[in-house]
Amino acid sequence: MARILIVEDQPDIRSMLTLRLELEEHDIETAENGAIGVEKALANTYDAILMDMHMPVMDGHEAVLLLRTKGYTGLIVAVTASASLHDTHRAIKEGCDAFITKPIGDDFETKIEEILIRKT
Repeated sequence: MARILIVEDQPDIRSMLTLRLELEEHDIETAENGAIGVEKALANTYDAILMDMHMPVMDGHEAVLLLRTKGYTGLIVAVTASASLHDTHRAIKEGCDAFITKPIGDDFETKIEEILIRKT
């Protein structure tokens, strides 16, 4: 079981990700934008952060850069609708450890487990 922060602006996606990960017995917290996500990440301990890269208020790119600038060393997984190589490389360059593309597939839980195992 992992403690995971989901940072996602769309309530339906946030709820779906939460439900799927809770069914795998993970402890889930959520944030609806990058600013709230950064605040929670710096105040708590998570095994992973799932970060939507395109959000209002503060997008995932800004949030990841800010977290890494402030010394956050935890696992951050970019969750993005863009599967382009440029966007993937940008997310990794900015400090994400891995990425998952939207739409979320049937293998989502397996991907999360693989990423968590790889990082430990």
